[in-house]
This record gives sequence, C-alpha cells and structure tokens, in this order.
Amino acid sequence: MTRDELIKHTILCHESKFGKRPAFAAYAPGRVEVLGNHTDYNEGFVLSAAVDAGICFVLSPCREGITLHASDLNESAKASLETLDLPGGWANYIIGVLIELQKLGAPLTGFDATFSGSIPKGAGLSSSAAIETATALAVMAGGGFALPKLDIAKLCQRAEMDAVGVRCGLLDQISSLYGKADALIHTDFRTLDVTTVPFPADEEFLICDTGVKHSLVDSEYNSRRAQCETARDFFAERLKHPVSALRDVSPAEFSALCSELDGEVARRAAHVVGENDRVARGVELLKAGDLTAFGELMFESHESSVHNFENSCEELDCVVSAAREAGALGARLSGGGFGGSAVVLVPKKQEETITAKMKSAFASKYERSLTVRAAVPSAGAGIIQIPGEF
Repeated sequence: MTRDELIKHTILCHESKFGKRPAFAAYAPGRVEVLGNHTDYNEGFVLSAAVDAGICFVLSPCREGITLHASDLNESAKASLETLDLPGGWANYIIGVLIELQKLGAPLTGFDATFSGSIPKGAGLSSSAAIETATALAVMAGGGFALPKLDIAKLCQRAEMDAVGVRCGLLDQISSLYGKADALIHTDFRTLDVTTVPFPADEEFLICDTGVKHSLVDSEYNSRRAQCETARDFFAERLKHPVSALRDVSPAEFSALCSELDGEVARRAAHVVGENDRVARGVELLKAGDLTAFGELMFESHESSVHNFENSCEELDCVVSAAREAGALGARLSGGGFGGSAVVLVPKKQEETITAKMKSAFASKYERSLTVRAAVPSAGAGIIQIPGEF
C-alpha cells in the first residue's frame, strides 16, 4: 500500500467508524537501521533511513473524551481527558504521547481518532515510533501547538519509556522525523546532530521479514542496555579521559582492557564499540561510492550481533547467510533484534535473482515463506492536507 493509498484508506475508515470526515491528519514512516545497532542509547552513531511504509493518524474533534480506533485490528479504546489513564496494549503508545504533550502545556480537547499502517507488525521497522510520531503531529495540529522536530522525537521517546516500559533510544523517532528521499540519515546521538548522506540510485535495500515477532518489552533489550552501562562504568574508572558512554571508548582501548571485564559484558561492549567504528567507516565509504566495502561492514555488523550482542535468531542468520550466498552486497539484522527483519543491500538489477534465492533457502529450512519487499529511503513525518474529494 502506497502512502497516498494508506491516507485514503484511513480517512475512509474514520468516516465509516465515526460518521464524519477527519479535521487533522499526519503520516509518519517506519525506519530501517542500516548500521549502528544499539548505539543510540550509548551516545554513538547510526546510519538509518525512513522507509516507504508508515502510519497514518487522523482525528476529528468531539465534545468529550477520547476514542481511539485501530482500523487494522478493528479495535477501539477510550480515555478520559481528566485522568488519561493507560488502557493497555497499543493504546498506551498514543495515550503516552498525550500525557507528555499535556506536561508541556499543549491544549488537549476531546477527539475521535483512527489510525492504520502499512508497516508489518513485529518486523523491526519501528511501527511503535511511527504511531507515536503521527499521533504527536496530528494532535498538535489540532490544538495549534508546535514543537521542533527534535523535541517531538524526545517527547515520543519519553512516552514509550514511561507508558510502554521500553528504555528505547531516540533512533526510531529521529529516523521517522528526519527522513529524506534517496538518502541515509547519519545521527550523532550525543550532540543529536542529524545529517544525510546520498544513497546511490542503482542500489537498493530489501527488507526480509522472518515472521519471528519480537517484543522489546518481553525480550532482553533492557538487560542489554544495563550491561552497556556496566561496561561504561568500567572504562570510566580505567581510562584517563572522560567516559560518559561507550562511544568514548576506541577499539584500541577496548582491546587493551576487555580481558578485565566479565565475559558477557565484554561482548556487549565489543558490539557497541565496533558498531560506532563501522558507522564512521561506512559514511566515508558511501561518500566514496564504495558500496562493496560498505556491504561488508553490514555483514560484519551481523556477525557481531550473533556472537557479541546475541540479539539475533536462527531465522535472521539464515537470511543473512542466504543473502551472502546469493550475491548480495551486504546484510544484517535491523532494529532491536531478537526477531523481526534483516536488511539486505543489493544492486537493483539483481533484486529478483537474489530475492528468489533467499526465499528458496528460507522456505527449504523452515517450510514457510519469507516476506521480502524493497525499502526506498523516503521523506520523514509530516502533517497531511486532507483532500476534499478522492
């Protein structure tokens, strides 16, 4: 489903559910993480892209209360403006955003809202950040309230941490807001400087959804973050220069001291230190047009996820191995891990051949289909002008 088709679909669903046309609407894309896995909350570097799949959120004012309708699930939830209690499930992402907006003084009035998406749930493309971002933009438009992009990203991060319980970094929200067509997003998560790097027109990314659904709340995401903080404290005590995050530890410094760390904590730190280095090298390779070497960094990144961070799964490993054997330039898991999708870098002219080989390898091992779609680096989130007629 294209962006325009999704917007039309959401508006029609809203009209069917509430009997009126929405007054405000926003669209926010999902994202693919290309390099820089679990580096965002370690104040490191990430290369990502907004993708051509996302969430559309529309609303119309009503006299009292809030009614939310998830059209894809055909489920609804209600909330009181006075209390903004968390109803649980998917509605917590939305109510969490409203709570944070209220804290900032945004005017909240009653509304009916409908949202739908084209992001496969659990595929690792961050539908959660997309719904948070789309909610914030639409509700702010409805209340005549405005915030800079970075403040919106931080607001949505707080909502996910407090209302949902995931200690997420800012990667997903920043990627959704700062996306640019035909470019990758390079983010420094210490300074929060965001730049873009052109992506060549003759190459493309494939998103390979393993069908393994991950839940970061129930997974080991939070424990990985705690282990990174343990490693940070270790290096802060032993290095002569300030260390406020693993981003401050060079590969050489890590190698010199890692034997003193607990083995598992050392492997977690090895992954983050290595990822930051790979992102720095990757940016330069993109600028030089060396996509072959860039792809090798993606393969290296996945190996580190398997052996150091241990956030892969056998289905992701199967896809990455099949991608290499099929002639892909690079492949790795994307996102938090523990399931979801792999991102594969391929020459456009070889897309069909490589896709067929990956699907065959996956089906022969698991006796089920691998879902593969092209992911086009796309523009970021924004307010939608609701068309008068379709």
